[in-house]
Amino acid sequence: MSVAETEFIAVVPARYGSSRLPGKPLLDIAGEPMIAHVWRRACQSQASRVVVATDDSRIREAMLPYGADIVMTRSDHPSGTDRLAEVAAHLGLSDDALVVNVQGDEPLIPPVLINQVAMRLAEDPDAAIATLAEPIGDVDTLFNANVVKVVRSLQGRALYFSRAPIPWDREQFKTQPALLATDAWLRHIGIYAYRASFLAAYRELVPSSLEQLEQLEQLRALQHGYVIQVALASTINPPGVDTPEDLARVRALLASENGGESK
Repeated sequence: MSVAETEFIAVVPARYGSSRLPGKPLLDIAGEPMIAHVWRRACQSQASRVVVATDDSRIREAMLPYGADIVMTRSDHPSGTDRLAEVAAHLGLSDDALVVNVQGDEPLIPPVLINQVAMRLAEDPDAAIATLAEPIGDVDTLFNANVVKVVRSLQGRALYFSRAPIPWDREQFKTQPALLATDAWLRHIGIYAYRASFLAAYRELVPSSLEQLEQLEQLRALQHGYVIQVALASTINPPGVDTPEDLARVRALLASENGGESK
């Protein structure tokens, strides 16, 4: 199955509240709100439809001039997956429809990765979810608890996600090494493709003990027995915007590309 034959919808969840960057979706990057950059990247993918899902009228008003397809959602969703589930129900999607969650703080996401994660899910009919990963090449990243690691089976299916450095090298990690001998460790990239049937079921799943310990919502699906496909990203995914320093970096990068000055 080719990318062109894989029909899917891209949804960009955009929540106004953020503890570190209030109003994050509307922060100016190269003269446009950040959410507009993410939406445009999603529109450059092979998605048959791109939807901005938000609980805030300010985001809706900012995106209307772009002609964006907007779905207003509740403000009390505990996670982005819950917000996607509401969108899927609102749109009346069939159980086998594919929905890609494009995070609203990824203004540099390559459209090819949006296509790739949808195609990976389409290729495995037993999988409920697909996501991406990339090799970890340095010790600091591997031992950073803010970086989510994933271990997968020979079939590419997720065995576990963790903030800990997994797999644990029993010999090399007796003390923290200075260098990594191989690229056996994988960093999880937070883009997901879901089957609409899973999104409908997700809202009824009881939060799992592993999810609560690691603070990783994908562990709810894994602990309840759902299959998650993990593909190696076909290209580098630039970091998203989580901090003021991230914002400054992205602003400078896009300003350089556009030949202008960042705001």
